[in-house]
Parts: sequence; C-alpha cells; structure tokens
Amino acid sequence: MVDPEERMGNMAKALPHRYPFLLIDRVMELEPGRRAVAVKAISFDDFFLEGHFPQNPCMPEALIVEALAQTGGIALLSAKEQRMGILVKVEEMKFTKTIRPGAQLTLFAEVEFSFGEMAKVRVRAESEGVTVAQGILVLAEGKR
Repeated sequence: MVDPEERMGNMAKALPHRYPFLLIDRVMELEPGRRAVAVKAISFDDFFLEGHFPQNPCMPEALIVEALAQTGGIALLSAKEQRMGILVKVEEMKFTKTIRPGAQLTLFAEVEFSFGEMAKVRVRAESEGVTVAQGILVLAEGKR
C-alpha cells in the first residue's frame, strides 16, 4: 500500500491531518486561494469501514464532510505553509447517495469569498459523475 502522504506530495503541508485521518488520496487540480479538486478511493482497508455497518459497509457522511473540508483547506491555504484551515460551520449539506467500498469520490471545493481569516467554501462530492453530497463550509484560518 502506498503511503497517502507520499501520494499527496507537498499538499500534505497544507493540512495538519495524517494517516489514517488524511481523507484525500490525491489533489487533481489546484488554484491556490480559489479552488481545488481532489479524489478519495473508498477501499475495504479504510479504517472507518471496520465498524460502520460491518454487514453493509459505507463511508460515514461525517467523514465525507471532513474530506470536503480537507479539500477546502487545500484550496484556501495551500500557499500558506504556516497556516491551516479549521472547520467552523457546515451549512446546507445534503447527501443523496450512500458511498460503499470500491467507489471513488471526486471532491470539489471553491472559495466563494473570504474576509480576514474566515472563508465560505462551496463543496461538492461526486461518484461516477453523480453528485452525492453538496453544501457550504465555513473555514477559519489558524496557526499550525
């Protein structure tokens, strides 16, 4: 198994999270301060599947939000090595599909606006081209 931090490369510097709570496998697109697109492949090896409905495993929705927040943190702060994003608020989050092992999530984050050390980030998760979660996250910029 490839270490998720190796796959992330320098993007691991933009997040305080480490394995097993680094919930992004790869950053596919990045416009620092504006937007990011990342991916997360859901595997039977993922730690959260062990006890989350063993007979019918699925990714907890709270962790989909966390993966989206990590993508938003990369979009917002990838150019600021001594800063990190802190999830402050979840707004209007909707989930439309259960995510099971074998699925791949494509995670989109776009900074709608920022003011001082706060930002509103519109997020969306897709699987096989279908939106499975979407909403707005408020992130605060904090010191590492």
